[in-house]
Amino acid sequence: MKRTVITGTGSYIPELVQRNSDFLNHRFFTENQEPIGSPPTEITEKFQNITGIKERRYVTQDLHTSDIGVIAARRAIEDSGIDPETIDQIIFAHNFGDVRKHTIQTDILPALASRVKHQLGIKNPFCIPYDILFGCPGWVQGVIQADAYFKAGIAKRALVIGAETLSRVLDGYDRDSMIFSDGAGAAVVEYQDCDNECGILSSATMSHTTEEVDYLYLGKSNFPESDPRIRYIKMKGRKVYEYALSQVPQAMKMCLEKADIDIHDVSTIFIHQANEKLDEGVIKRLYRLYKINEIPEGIMPMSVHELGNSSVATIPTLFDRVRRHKLEGHSVHKGDILLFASVGSGMNINAFCYRV
Repeated sequence: MKRTVITGTGSYIPELVQRNSDFLNHRFFTENQEPIGSPPTEITEKFQNITGIKERRYVTQDLHTSDIGVIAARRAIEDSGIDPETIDQIIFAHNFGDVRKHTIQTDILPALASRVKHQLGIKNPFCIPYDILFGCPGWVQGVIQADAYFKAGIAKRALVIGAETLSRVLDGYDRDSMIFSDGAGAAVVEYQDCDNECGILSSATMSHTTEEVDYLYLGKSNFPESDPRIRYIKMKGRKVYEYALSQVPQAMKMCLEKADIDIHDVSTIFIHQANEKLDEGVIKRLYRLYKINEIPEGIMPMSVHELGNSSVATIPTLFDRVRRHKLEGHSVHKGDILLFASVGSGMNINAFCYRV
């Protein structure tokens, strides 16, 4: 039986480390542009207690989203051992395109996937590059989309990239800016015959766009004297938190049911690294849907403490690190059943179940 199999992964973790202590000289304001009276030490301590984030990574000034996407892509191609000319599709998930340092416009012409194809030197005219804008679940959606194209007979091999440089769209006067970071992850996926029933077993995608549509958005700075024409990433944190807790576990359960997989058989859950409290809450609620109160130890690897929330890049970078034994206490083995799940602006949710 043919299934979609991940044959190679790669990632890029930026060099610049931005610690919570680096925000102690920042002035924070509310969304109503009023100064926050709490001292920076109290703000950063409370932030870490809630999110678990101690530090995050930013790209250097010379790099852009497409650049780090290329680095991750090359590593994934090398890991898979394929000839880049045999790639049928390049799917690039991002949200802001290339935002050059000290500029105020996103650059998405041509598509970042086209830039990756160019940088990889692929000349095959039937290698089709295109971008996906799907919020933080973009990379997962790219894999789901590749799987659909494979089943339709349109493609057999795809390169799926998730990359973001959120440091270029942050409002330094907004406390929420401490959540976000930069990074890139990629995977080569192929349609192959699987003797052990490996590959993607099922997937699920949901979208809620009534009142949820602006839970994440672009808005003006919290600083009163800022230029109102310049927009930054903004988030209704409480709304996002409540939405994720109520909806993501349902999508994950739906995905497992489609594959006829028992929750006890799941080896590892790769969930979008939004923040520690949120991710732990989602996992607890997932197991409660099965009337299970005891969460298996080590079921959910996390990188948000050191890498922050890099949007579309969190899951592919986390998966790559675990595959390469770079995250202590976590590994994947042949036959393991993995559950991937994400949530983000839209609001969008998705998941896929995978046997190694």
